[in-house]
Amino acid sequence: MTTWAESARPPAPDVFERLGRTVLRLFTSVDFAVVQIIVLSLLAVVGMTIRQLPSFAFRSVGDYESAMAGMHARYDPVFGRGLVDAMERLQVFHIFSSTWFTIGLVVLVVSIVVCTLERTPKLWRQSAEIRVAQPDAFYDPTLPDRAAMTGVAAADVRAALRGARFRVREAEVDGVHYLYGDRHRWTKLATLLTHLGLILFLVAAVVTWRFGDEQGLVIAEGDSLTVQPIGTPDLLVVKNYDFEAPGFVQTGQATDFTTDLAVFQNGQQIARKTIRVNDPLAVAGYTFHQNGFGPAPELLISDANGKPLWDGPVPLTDTASGFPYGTLSVPGRDVGLEMLLQRATNGTGVLLVVPYVVTGQESDGTPKVDYLSPIAVAAGEAQVPQGLDFSVGVRRFTDYTLIIAKKDPGQGIVWSAFAFLIAGIAISFYLPRRRIWARLNAEGALAIVARSDRYVDVEREFGRLLDDLVARRRVATAPAPAPPAVG
Repeated sequence: MTTWAESARPPAPDVFERLGRTVLRLFTSVDFAVVQIIVLSLLAVVGMTIRQLPSFAFRSVGDYESAMAGMHARYDPVFGRGLVDAMERLQVFHIFSSTWFTIGLVVLVVSIVVCTLERTPKLWRQSAEIRVAQPDAFYDPTLPDRAAMTGVAAADVRAALRGARFRVREAEVDGVHYLYGDRHRWTKLATLLTHLGLILFLVAAVVTWRFGDEQGLVIAEGDSLTVQPIGTPDLLVVKNYDFEAPGFVQTGQATDFTTDLAVFQNGQQIARKTIRVNDPLAVAGYTFHQNGFGPAPELLISDANGKPLWDGPVPLTDTASGFPYGTLSVPGRDVGLEMLLQRATNGTGVLLVVPYVVTGQESDGTPKVDYLSPIAVAAGEAQVPQGLDFSVGVRRFTDYTLIIAKKDPGQGIVWSAFAFLIAGIAISFYLPRRRIWARLNAEGALAIVARSDRYVDVEREFGRLLDDLVARRRVATAPAPAPPAVG
C-alpha cells in the first residue's frame, strides 16, 4: 500500500537526467578546470622541452621522413630508438597539434562556455534585481559597516549619495522612507568579458592550428620557391632577386642583411619589397620575415660529354667543425656529394667536395657509406673526382636567404581576446560595485548600511559618506542667529 508521503515524493530522476547533472557539475567545477589547466600546462612543457617537428614536415611523406630522421639522430643516443618510436606514435614531436592537446583545448573551451552559461543568470539577477527596502534586522547597528544617527533629512541623504556618484532609488513603506544608492551596478557582468576573452584565446589557438601555416624558405639568390604545397589553389611563389649583407665578407659580422623579395600568385607579381629583420613583407594573408642567411655556391656538374647534370646554387644550411656544410645527390647518379666551404690562405673561398656512395645498411639501421677521393674547387674551376664520370665546378659563391613565411588567421582573434580579457579585468579591479541602504523612520532616526565588492576600502569610503552626512546635519540643526536687541 502506497503511503501519502511516498506518493508526495518526487519521482527519482532517470539515468539520462542523472548523467546530465553529473556532467554539468563536472564542467562547472573549479577543481575540474584546474586539472585541465595543469594537464595542458604539462603538455606545453613537453612541447617546449622536446624539439618539435617544423610545420613543413607535414607537407609530404618525404618531408616528414626527412624531419623524423633528424629527430632520431638527435634523440636516439639519449632515449634509444624504441622509445623515440613510441614518442612519435604518441605525437610528442608535434604536441601542440596532437590529438591530446586538441582534445584538452576543446574540453577547456566547453568547460568555460558551460560555466559562463551557468553563472550568467545569477550574475544578471545580482545586477538587475534591486531591493530598496530591507527588513529591520538588516540595519542592526551591531553588525559590520552599519551606522545610525538622527537629525538628517531624506534630502540630505539623497544629496550625499549623489555627491559620491551613487545612483539613488527611493521607496516609502508604512511611513518609513528607504533610500538605496548603487555605484557601478553592472560590474559583475565584466566577468563575462573575461570568460569571453579566455574562450577567444582558445578559439584562436584552434584556428591557427587548423588554418595557419609557417614555413622556413631557403632561397638562393636568383631562385624561386613555392610557399604552399604544389596543387594549392592560388599558389604563392617567392623569388629572391638580390641579397645583401654589408660587412660580412670583410669582418664576418653583418651589420644588416636585406632581401629584394617578390611574391607571385597565379603567375602575376602581387608584391615586391626589400625586407630586413624588423621590416617584413605582408601580402595574401602571409607575412614574410627575414630570418637568416648563409653561403650557396653555384655549382655546375657535367657528365663526360659536357651535359649538365646540375646547374644552380646549393645552400649550405648546416655546419661541420664551424664551417658551412651541405649535401647534394647528383641527378642521374647513385652518388652524393658532401660539401664544406673553407677559406684559402689568400682569403678566397674553397669548396671541399667529398663524393660518397651508399652501399648498404649497418646493423643499427643507419646507411653504410663509402667515401671517395675528395677534391677542392675554387670559384671558376672544375675538377673530375677520381673514379667518377662527371666533373664538379663552382661558377661563383653566392648566398641564400632564410625567409619565414607565416600565415596566422587567429591573430585578429587573439587581439580581440586580449581586449576582452583586459577590459573584464580592468572593470572588475578598478570599478568594483558599491551599495548603500538607508532607512529613515518617522521620528527622523537614520540607519545606514554599506556593502561593496572586493578591492574597495569600505571603512574609508563609508567614513567619508558619514562625515558628509554629519556635516549636513550640523548645517541643518545649527541655531538661528539671535535677533538684534531693540533699545
